[in-house]
Amino acid sequence: MHDNPQASSGLAFALPDHRLIALTGRDAAAFAQAQFMNDVAALEPGQWHWSGWLTPKGRVIALFALLKLSDEAIWLVVPDADPGNLAAALQRFVFRSKVAIAVRDDLRVQGGFTRPAHARGPALAGDAAAGIELDFSAEGGPRTVRISSDAAPADADAVSHWQAYDLAHGLPRLPASQVEHWTPQQLSLERLQAFSVKKGCYPGQEIVARTHFLGQAKRGLVLLEASAPAPDGTDVSGESAVLGKLVAQAAAGGHHLALAVLPLERAEQPLRLESGAVRELPLKSGLER
Repeated sequence: MHDNPQASSGLAFALPDHRLIALTGRDAAAFAQAQFMNDVAALEPGQWHWSGWLTPKGRVIALFALLKLSDEAIWLVVPDADPGNLAAALQRFVFRSKVAIAVRDDLRVQGGFTRPAHARGPALAGDAAAGIELDFSAEGGPRTVRISSDAAPADADAVSHWQAYDLAHGLPRLPASQVEHWTPQQLSLERLQAFSVKKGCYPGQEIVARTHFLGQAKRGLVLLEASAPAPDGTDVSGESAVLGKLVAQAAAGGHHLALAVLPLERAEQPLRLESGAVRELPLKSGLER
């Protein structure tokens, strides 16, 4: 998937579709623990994991990488979602908590298809002043994320490769049309260890836990390759009926990849979109944190 020269060389490039939201203050970690779907209390300072924010009905509002710099400093690396709207929505739940929520426009997120210099797995490297390095590597090859005040060159092809890599590993890049539509289990987010069924209450926790413990997850993510892009939300059909919908897609190097939510138990059959047949591919592993 790295037939882009800049992607192949590992040179850093801007990720303009990723923004940073900072939670700071005495109650930052406690606020994150109460609102987000993964177990922030289980993270040591200097670690990160995948997480998200749900509606009370357990539908995903946003997915992000959550960095625990300390109990008083939590950073969210948010792809795709409008950071200002997300920060404002979170602010409504602060009440008397001692936490400030701010979009950090002074900091930029950049990526590179190269092995991180110091970060490994869930352990981040660096600090807020000098810059933070994250390991976004997986089965598909090495990747590094860096957060700092430095600027990196724009490279639309490299960004497309980055998005396709995410999809190939089961990280949905949700467009606005798919926000608040899907539960964590329907998006197979257990593959990324992105939610907890054991921590205390958080919005949507009852739905997530009930689905887990009663074994009621009937749909999950499937990776598809198509000959051409299709609108988000497009029906995916089998031989005689609609089976599910596209939730995310990316095109890179002539490949059109998409993630669809389909029944976990279904007869083996050809799949197709309105635009033509699609090929089911195995999801790659190793992006869990």
